[in-house]
Parts: sequence; structure tokens; C-alpha cells
Amino acid sequence: MQKEIRWLLDEKYGGKRTARAKKDIARLEKGEHVDYVIGWVRFLGCKIDLSQQPLIPRPETEYWVEKAIKEMQGGKVIDLFAGSGCVGVAVLKHVPNADVDFAETDKKLLLQIEINTQINGIGKSRYRVLRSDIFSNVKGRYDYILANPPYVAEARKARVQRSVREQEPYHAVFGGKDGLYYIRKFLKEVKKHVVEGGVVYMEFDSSQRQEALRLARSAGAAEAVGHKDQYGKWRYARIVF
Repeated sequence: MQKEIRWLLDEKYGGKRTARAKKDIARLEKGEHVDYVIGWVRFLGCKIDLSQQPLIPRPETEYWVEKAIKEMQGGKVIDLFAGSGCVGVAVLKHVPNADVDFAETDKKLLLQIEINTQINGIGKSRYRVLRSDIFSNVKGRYDYILANPPYVAEARKARVQRSVREQEPYHAVFGGKDGLYYIRKFLKEVKKHVVEGGVVYMEFDSSQRQEALRLARSAGAAEAVGHKDQYGKWRYARIVF
């Protein structure tokens, strides 16, 4: 708790224990997640607002998104299961020739994405925000598809950190009984939405690597390779169609 209080004071109050800071400390002591109390997080040099309580961006996601950005020269990109929009905002910030569509099913998170494009100075001509259940409202094909689907197995719910279970959006965390519900749906449709030679990055749980790669190859991928995150755990796939 003391570490979180110091973090809160440094990030939000310049190290000063003001009257407002004391109210925020009380929120921490009641169990509210420190990132929601601060109100924003950093993600690849971007400021990501959390006012609509999206899934909190993770360092593991930041790791693979940076890998994806490094290989991009530009082109048409979609951030699927967009949540806060952190993935697409980072692409827009660091890849000048990229245009990004954000696809998200939660109505209030469409506003969250707009907030985050604005506070990071992204011009409206470079992006679109689509209300879409995976590909339900997505037209056309993309050079890059970046996906962080809900993938935590409901069977493992009791082992998930309490603040995640109780505060972060359920539909952005849990992916059915085995965690693969959205991954299956996504991979079943993805080939219709990626150009020939296009690249898909998809996050998953380390225990899902073999099945996720099998599903990608069954969906027609020319190449599907799993990669580890900065902590040495299998975390994402790079898939080429």
C-alpha cells in the first residue's frame, strides 16, 4: 500500500500530500486500483486516460506493440478489442504514415478512445472509431491487425487478482470457460480482413500458445509464430497471411 501511495503522490500530486491527495489515498485504502485513482497510465510514450474505466494497459501488451510498430512503414491498421485505444494511439503516435481504425463493442469506451486520441494530439483524418463486435461492423482489409482479445479462462476466475475481477470490465478480461472463445471467433474471420502478406499480432495466455497457433494455421495463415514477453512467458503470436 505504501508503494502505491508514493506512486499516486508522485504521479498526480508532485509528491505533495494535499487535501485532494488524502481523498485519493482513502480510495486506495478501500481497494480501488491505483491506476484508476491516478486516472491515466503511460503506454509507449503516450498518455492513456482511464476515466471510463477500460481495461488497464499492461506492460506485456506494450512489449509486443512496440515490436509491431518497429516493423511498420505505414499503411492501414486496425486495433481490435480496442478498449482504451492504447494500441492504436501508440501506432498513430509513432508511425506517421499509418491510418488506424479502432473497433470496440462497449459504447462508453468509444468515448474513451476519442479522449485518448485527442490528448495525444492525433488528427481526426488519421483514424476512425467503430462500434463493432470483433469484425461485425468492419469493412475492407488491413495491412496490420493488432488484437488483444479477452483471454482469461473463466475456470481460473478465483485465481485472478481481486482488483481485476471486481473493477476492470469483465468482458475485456474473460474469454469463456477456457479463455479461447474470442480468439476462436477472431481467427475464424481474420483472413477476410487482412491483405495478402498482411500481418496479425494477437495476445494470448501462455497456456494457450499451441491451440492459438493451431487455430491460426487452420484459418489459412502462411506463418504463425509464438513469442515470449519481457518476463519470459509466451504472450503473443505474429501471424502472416
